[in-house]
Amino acid sequence: MRAVIQNFKVEGTSMEPTLRSNEFLIVNKATYARVDGTPIERLVASNHSSGAPLFLFGEPARGDIVVFRFPAQPDKDFIKRIIGKPGDTIEIRNGRVILNGAPLDEPYISREPSYDTPRTIVPPGNYFVLGDNRPNSSDSHVWGFVPADNLIGKAWFAYWPPSDWGPLVQGAYAQ
Repeated sequence: MRAVIQNFKVEGTSMEPTLRSNEFLIVNKATYARVDGTPIERLVASNHSSGAPLFLFGEPARGDIVVFRFPAQPDKDFIKRIIGKPGDTIEIRNGRVILNGAPLDEPYISREPSYDTPRTIVPPGNYFVLGDNRPNSSDSHVWGFVPADNLIGKAWFAYWPPSDWGPLVQGAYAQ
């Protein structure tokens, strides 16, 4: 069972107002199951470019709330929202995230960031993540990208406290 789902305790305020400290979630680990480098790769990807991650059920999407191993300290798990995928251009200017040249509509944040981030391109096999509580989040604007190898799964369902019980609403971006 732990190969497919696991529980996760939110610690800290970096994802407020979407998630609160001490909230318990179920994380779907199968969502980002990788098949690159396995015999299954030959069956599902005839034109897969070598070296790029290959996900069995589709790659992570912009707006997904994900649990991952913190790149600087892999024994520690973090939870953030995917803002940029491989090849995306990201910039944070005047409190707004600019994704591929267009301002990103982010109704889930309560306050805009008080920092700017220079324009950067998300490298292959990596993701740009931000906390929903932008002024109080250690995320890609501080320490860089999250490699696909560090992804654990997609936060799927809140089960504690009972008042928060239910599926998590993920963001979805057209860019």
